[in-house]
Amino acid sequence: MLPVCRIEDLPSGESVRLDTTPPVAVFNADGELYAVDDTCSHQDASLSEGWLEGCLVECPLHAATFDLRTGEPTCLPARRAVRTHRVSVVDGTIHVHLTEPAAVPMPARTPVAATTPATVTASAAVTAPVAAVAPATATTSAAAALGPLAAEDSAA
Repeated sequence: MLPVCRIEDLPSGESVRLDTTPPVAVFNADGELYAVDDTCSHQDASLSEGWLEGCLVECPLHAATFDLRTGEPTCLPARRAVRTHRVSVVDGTIHVHLTEPAAVPMPARTPVAATTPATVTASAAVTAPVAAVAPATATTSAAAALGPLAAEDSAA
């Protein structure tokens, strides 16, 4: 439980930032107190420097908004929630009860079987019909490949 400030020092519509790791922002939204991780989940911007409207805080960088009650983003560009923390008031002092970071499960690793290098063989499925390609002489294919550059080289 971390003491933040006296209740009278955080007026409605204001926020305060705690220099914890990660930083936490405490908001007074119309008399209700909320605490969330202070860093926007879209990009590193301080939510305590954003704009508060009701239970929503708008990130000052790209205007993503977060619901302070749940930490969930309410619009893009943010897609991930910010962590919320419980807030209490004891003897006129606001306290934050930090939530432990959620354990992020590691993706299961699929063992890769040992393989030999693949060899490429021609098959009927990948061969192009030869009759559809017109035979070209070395002169016409080089001129076709170079286009206007061939004309410049022959003029020089």
